[in-house]
Parts: sequence; C-alpha cells; structure tokens
Amino acid sequence: MLSPNDKKKPDSVNIPPFETEDLRKNLTEFLDIYFPLANTGRTIKVGNFKWGVYAFFDYDGEPIYIGQTNEKLRTRIRRHLTNQRTDAVAMSVLDPFEVYEIEVWPLPQFQKTDSKNQDAKNYLDTLENLIYQKALGNSQFSAVLNEKDPPAPSLTIQEPPSFRRRIVSDEVYEIRSHPDYRLARRALIIARLAQVISERKVQGGLRRVLLTQAKRLQWLAERRYTALGGDASVEKEGRINNDRDDG
Repeated sequence: MLSPNDKKKPDSVNIPPFETEDLRKNLTEFLDIYFPLANTGRTIKVGNFKWGVYAFFDYDGEPIYIGQTNEKLRTRIRRHLTNQRTDAVAMSVLDPFEVYEIEVWPLPQFQKTDSKNQDAKNYLDTLENLIYQKALGNSQFSAVLNEKDPPAPSLTIQEPPSFRRRIVSDEVYEIRSHPDYRLARRALIIARLAQVISERKVQGGLRRVLLTQAKRLQWLAERRYTALGGDASVEKEGRINNDRDDG
C-alpha cells in the first residue's frame, strides 16, 4: 500500500482536467491573434475588439450559436466557453464541449464608441441578423441553438472581414470527435435541457432549442448506425424449437 507521501492525492492537485486546460489554452491563443485593420497597416488582438459578432461551429462545421457583444469579444466568448457561465450555458442551451471552431466579425470602426451609442447598436444588431441568417442557410437543419432570434435589421450593410479558427487540439479532437462520444454528450445535454424545461416556466425559444438538439442527435445516431452497416449489422434471433418428442 502506498504511504500518504508516495503519491499526491488528486483532490490536492490544483490543476484543471486536461480537456479544460486545453480549451483555455487554445481559446487564449485564438483571442490573442492579431487581426489587421483594413487600409491602416495596424493590427489589434481579436479578443480586444469591443464591438463584434461571433459564431460557434461543431465538429461537422455546423453553425450552432450566434452572438454579439459591445463589451469586448474576449470577455463575451470566454463567458460562454470557460467557467464564467452565461444563460446559454446555465440553461444547457450551449455545450462548450461541442464547440470546435469560432468565427468572429470585429467592428474596428466602433472601437472607441460608447456601448450606449444607438447608431453603433443598430449596426451591431443588423450584423448579427445577417450572420444569423447566413448560419441558418448553411445549416442542414436550418436552425441554430439560439434561444432568441436576433433583432430585425434596421440598416443595409455588407458582411465585414472575419477570422475563423479551431480551438481544439489534435489530442482533444481524437477524444471528442468519436461519434459515440458525441452521441453520449449530445444525449446528456438534451436530458439536462429537458429537465430545465420541466422544472421552470420557459418561453418557446427554449423548446425550439430542445427540438433542434433532438434533430441533431437523431442525425448523428442515424449516420453512425448507417456507417456501421445499418440493418445488415443487426443480429437475428435464433429460432426456438418448440417441437416435442412424444415417442
């Protein structure tokens, strides 16, 4: 038997689990990448842009969540994906473990603009709606996991330059990308979300999220089943012989 001094107890080690630490590391690297400002020769770290829209994508490249911020991309995105919980995470709308890539659309023209500026807010709302509609068009389910629809656009704008990158290392990818792992994780999130719905008075948007997650689970399960042989892979029961020998 090991003595207390032979090995540290896990309870006493102040280190996050490997996958959690990996996410934080890669997310920090993503947010610290320098984004060029058009026609200026200057750059700003992605996470330091005050105004912008962001999108999360899963392991199939499927858009799963669209958001906006006027308090810094770094602050808002980290709230979603690290220990600083948001409503979307707390309500089991968004599972950080599903996020494989992030794309951001920074708005450098509003970098020094007050967060209460109405013109800037109108532009931000319009951009969010533009990216949201684009995500719906690129989704095989014509749906994302947002509980609410974005504000109606009040302007006509063009999509600004964006930056997209994965935030999952090769090691974590090998773990999380396995279809059976993804099915188990998706089912867990659906169960949590269904429990939230059963215990609270919720709006229709949360039930829409549950429906979308159920469709995504069915699609994953069907793809996995088909890849492993489908109906041909199902064993057939042996025939039971009920004949009796009365001789």
